[in-house]
Amino acid sequence: MGARVPSSEREPAIRLEEVSIRFRVPHEKVRSLKEYAIRALRNRLTYEEFWAVRHVSFEVHPGEVLGLVGRNGAGKSTLLKLIARVLRPTEGRVRAWGRVAPLLDYGAGFHPDLTGRENLYLNGTLLGLSHRALDASFDRIVEFAELTSFIDAPLRTYSSGMVARLGFAIATEERPDVLLMDEVLAVGDQAFQAKCKERFEAFRVSGTAIVLVSHDQRLVAATCQRAVWLERGEVRQTGPVTEVVAAYAGPS
Repeated sequence: MGARVPSSEREPAIRLEEVSIRFRVPHEKVRSLKEYAIRALRNRLTYEEFWAVRHVSFEVHPGEVLGLVGRNGAGKSTLLKLIARVLRPTEGRVRAWGRVAPLLDYGAGFHPDLTGRENLYLNGTLLGLSHRALDASFDRIVEFAELTSFIDAPLRTYSSGMVARLGFAIATEERPDVLLMDEVLAVGDQAFQAKCKERFEAFRVSGTAIVLVSHDQRLVAATCQRAVWLERGEVRQTGPVTEVVAAYAGPS
């Protein structure tokens, strides 16, 4: 992935070219690293190849919102992890320009025994934010997450919603060039969801390229300009969001 930001909306911020990813699923359960090493040395490990994504190509331009729809296991979250560089493709090429903010798993990068304050700095650092930048934005992050009274409590005392709010607030404090969202607009209560959507829209207007994964077809239709329908890791249909969502939903 390059660091260059597209110079105009005509250039894609995200480009996938014939991307495929293969996983090797072991046939037998291996209980320890020692057992794995012994089986490997004796050539007694057998695997089944599983292609989670096959030959996927699309582009997303600055200021555009692309929706990914499909059943569980269709490859939607895997594609987001490929764009975020959590995974590397087995075949093909993935490119994203500028700063990428992946909102994939709010628990990632947090430690339950650290306080909310400590986790804010830990998670922010993992996302590429400097300590100075986090100092400057600390109060805004805590206020947005609605955690002022709890920020110095251990994270293990937080509810899942509180952890999600903190994760969203940290990841979206600075406007990214690419925003990847996996079911994140369902965070918190309705009032907090409204704040998330308002920030999301401000990013889009400012030129952030956004990829949204959601099972909420109404949300996808209302939010995205285009959509990609994935089925068993392959593109079933791509095009204007209303057409793709209608095709995915099937006859009413």
